[in-house]
Amino acid sequence: MPQALNLMKESPSQTAGPYVHIGCTPNLMGIGGIYDTDLGSGPLYGEKAKGERITVAGKIIDGSGTPLKDALIEIWQADAAGLYNSPSETRGSADPAFSGWARCATDLETGQYTFRTIKPGRVPFPDGRPQAPHITFWIVARGINIGLHTRLYFGDEEAANAEDPVLARIEHKVRVPTLIAHRDGDTYTFDVHLQGEHETVFFDI
Repeated sequence: MPQALNLMKESPSQTAGPYVHIGCTPNLMGIGGIYDTDLGSGPLYGEKAKGERITVAGKIIDGSGTPLKDALIEIWQADAAGLYNSPSETRGSADPAFSGWARCATDLETGQYTFRTIKPGRVPFPDGRPQAPHITFWIVARGINIGLHTRLYFGDEEAANAEDPVLARIEHKVRVPTLIAHRDGDTYTFDVHLQGEHETVFFDI
């Protein structure tokens, strides 16, 4: 017998609050004895990982210009060859020494987040066109009822960015720079603005 369509309705969204950190990063919150390390912490790569090792760092900034000290960020990305560490990856075998995913809470004093990762390769858009190298961000924090999705693109990939099919779909081109990370040495700085004049582009996915 078919089940009624209203059997399992979506529950209301709620702001993240402090329990996200307690549940997702207990060691950071001083709660030991649950996990040796918080899931997703540390570099995304192992010693034998292929590709250029980089650091991605920045802050999550609210509408008043204040960095959030209680935000939680997760990232997903392809490896240096443009392959995802996922069962759904059908184009080849991803680098086994690269996880492709990580989680980081912003520093409780400075609001800074930091990821140590590999610069990703290009991956195809559904129609086959190559996308520019990018990292997907998911952000939750106080006052955010539904996690925010955005992307980091690399400022030293001008040619690839110019032909990226996702960037091309952004109607207001003056907002494209909000998705671009700038390089200094092996570090890319990417600040995410939740509101205000420099509000980052977020994606409805």
